Amino acid sequence: MDETLKLLVIDDDAVDRMAVRRALDKTNLEVDLSEAENGEAALTILQTQQFDCIFVDFLLPDRDGLSLAKQLQGLQVDTPFVVLTGQGDEQIAVDVMKAGAADYLAKHRITPATLARTIRSAIRLHRAEQAAHAAKQKLQITNDQLRQQNEELAHQRAQIEAQNQELIKAYRLKSEFIATISHELRTPMNAIMGFSQLLLRQYPDPLSEKQLDMVQRIFDNSRNLLTMVNEVLDFSKIEANRLELHPEPFQLSVPILATVQELQALAVEKALTLKAEIPETLQSIQLTNDPECLRRVLVNLISNAIKFTEAGEITLQLHQPHPDQIEISVVDTGIGITPEQLSTIFDPFCQADQSLTRHHSGTGLGLAITESLVKAMQGQISVTSQPGVGSTFSVELPLQVQTLPNAKAKSSVI
Repeated sequence: MDETLKLLVIDDDAVDRMAVRRALDKTNLEVDLSEAENGEAALTILQTQQFDCIFVDFLLPDRDGLSLAKQLQGLQVDTPFVVLTGQGDEQIAVDVMKAGAADYLAKHRITPATLARTIRSAIRLHRAEQAAHAAKQKLQITNDQLRQQNEELAHQRAQIEAQNQELIKAYRLKSEFIATISHELRTPMNAIMGFSQLLLRQYPDPLSEKQLDMVQRIFDNSRNLLTMVNEVLDFSKIEANRLELHPEPFQLSVPILATVQELQALAVEKALTLKAEIPETLQSIQLTNDPECLRRVLVNLISNAIKFTEAGEITLQLHQPHPDQIEISVVDTGIGITPEQLSTIFDPFCQADQSLTRHHSGTGLGLAITESLVKAMQGQISVTSQPGVGSTFSVELPLQVQTLPNAKAKSSVI
């Protein structure tokens, strides 16, 4: 210890105080020594000064060392003290240690070495206890803070759980509402389209050219509206995670050619060429997946290409980039997509033209539904495009879908 230690000796015997002073002078300790003849004087000094160590005579004129030690503790004097005794009674040593003394020292054994060792030990022990106490207090504060934070987190979790339950309920009601409304809308729309088709066949009576044009418009708009209703219903099912995959083996060229033939009328209306290019080596290739999901993907992509192509052609191409994978591409010569729009092209309710005066109607759900269907089939979809030149949508699918244990694969929620 290189610092100057402030020490206080409380003893009514001047000779004993002198003995302590002389012993300290012979140690290598730097000390600032104060003296008190009795307990009352010591208490007066301790009210204004702080010490590193206190020596207390066990027998003082106005009180004994034990009483003074307890009084010092009551006054919260945080200083180690050593009891000096001339009686050599071991019971005294036990009592003073219980009272909080750091050590005890018999007066007849006071030497520079023992005194220095006792001081160092008492101060070191006291500082270690202070550090431990401070650490304990800090730990207690930390524990209290953590407990409070845990209580707050538990409260927040309870609130979030309650909100989640409300959201789940609202989400379920919304899905049920959309499904019900979509179903109720489809029934009259199908009736309107059916009657329109009868009138277009001029049944039961012939119609004028103007009347035929009006009925054709009714049919076309009804068909567009039914498409949008179906998209909303499909999207509702996907959001509710109720889209199921029913894989089975089939020849890939069959749904491709059937879909192209099905949509030829839409292409002819716009004077577009719609064709399928299937290499001879791939004409009989087998795929194990959901053929209905694939048909819906092809319908969405080809219909989308026809919608955004004013002149030229739409070509469906088939490739096999890997032995266990097939790639279906829909290539058009349409208006194309800007790089900024490509990043959001598969987002729900997103369209390349978001203005109020847009030329192409629709819900903006077609590509979002298509992406979910492709994911359900364990494939991936990508797009490349150049504005004014055209777009290419490519769907990569495994030849053998990995079926789930229940033989139904559900799509991910958008």
